[in-house]
Amino acid sequence: MNMKKGLTISLAALLAAAAAGCSSSTNAGGDTAKPSSGSKEKVQLTLWYWNRSIDDNLLAQVNKQFPNIELKAEKIGGDFRAKLITTITAGTGAPDITGMNSDIATYFPSKDKFVNLFDLGAQKEAGNYLEWKWKQGVTGDGKFMLGYPMDTGPTALFYRADLFEKAGLPSDPAQVTAQLKDWNAYIDAARKMKAATNGQVFMFDNISTIYMQSLAQGDKVYFDTTDKFIGDQPHIKAAWDRAVSISKEGLSAKIGGGTNDWNAAMNNGKIASFIGAAWMMQILAEAAPDTKGKWRIARAPGGDGNNGGSFLAIPKQSKHPNEAFEVIKWLQSPENQLQAFTTMSLYPSAPSVLKDAKMNQPAEFFGGEKVNETFAESANHVKPAYFGAYANIPSKAFGDELTNVEQQNKDPEKAYADALANAKKQLEQATH
Repeated sequence: MNMKKGLTISLAALLAAAAAGCSSSTNAGGDTAKPSSGSKEKVQLTLWYWNRSIDDNLLAQVNKQFPNIELKAEKIGGDFRAKLITTITAGTGAPDITGMNSDIATYFPSKDKFVNLFDLGAQKEAGNYLEWKWKQGVTGDGKFMLGYPMDTGPTALFYRADLFEKAGLPSDPAQVTAQLKDWNAYIDAARKMKAATNGQVFMFDNISTIYMQSLAQGDKVYFDTTDKFIGDQPHIKAAWDRAVSISKEGLSAKIGGGTNDWNAAMNNGKIASFIGAAWMMQILAEAAPDTKGKWRIARAPGGDGNNGGSFLAIPKQSKHPNEAFEVIKWLQSPENQLQAFTTMSLYPSAPSVLKDAKMNQPAEFFGGEKVNETFAESANHVKPAYFGAYANIPSKAFGDELTNVEQQNKDPEKAYADALANAKKQLEQATH
């Protein structure tokens, strides 16, 4: 899985502009959905993806699997999203198949630039995938399927067993799951960790993680399925207040993810736990090699959630949408998702393979624990949630203000009011 990152306001606005102001591609429309099997020439397809988003070995097999197709897979470096938006907006140069990250909802305003996968028979495949993942690629009204499921990012509690023991906490995954079943118990454990280590070890890396994971465990975020803003409702304030309370008690290390400081803190034992997605296993192993064998995985306090995951879509510029869809279905079949997990640790969205023996091997970095048993449970219990076409705007507004609270000691109530005001102002500008 490519790293899952915050969304970019300017690009979402560009997408909205593209949907409103650009003419449709000449290849758009029902006629393009007709198969070209009558031709003796091979169908030429292009596919855009980013590093580690698709197993290259599977891509190499496409031309053998489909003798009538010649697939050219292009690994796009740099700003993948910006290049895709540019070609979609220009009306020329787009691939037949393209990857999309977990921000897929931000492409919904430009859905007229893509093929509705329902028109190609996608609904027949729905039962092969996790319901919540399937819904993420579908517009709020349920009528347009933009993205076909790829990998997912079910979340769990990553924790240091040795540090938990030092703090008088259980260290066995089943016992940790039972005792730290909700946020109150998790926060109480953080207090014990702080006291037992004289304030040298923190249970939380930063409060933004707390806020985001709190929302990920629910069934609604910033918008309802009609794209009405609901970011001023109690579920947002509850997540905010939880994060702020952790900051006030000094239970956070105040270290942002994806930084050298975070890597060092994980490696030197300054941070005892965090809630993260399955794809964080590889990141942690690379960031903290000296802690090999000391980490364990338990269910996340407060409920299961998801962070990240990708999709495949077909731009309307494609002259061969039917063939493109056949390739997509094959690449993301349960069998091939299993292969992608074994070769690249891309966590499947096909529930039928979650109990396969190949997925349940002991993880050496995690003390030989069969960690997939926990992630599979998480994946099967994620609550479907609609994110919305402009989710990046309030996400950034609240995230920025939480950072101000933690790093600059900004008054939390003032920060919350500013986040809400900024989100509403920018949404007004983006949608009018």
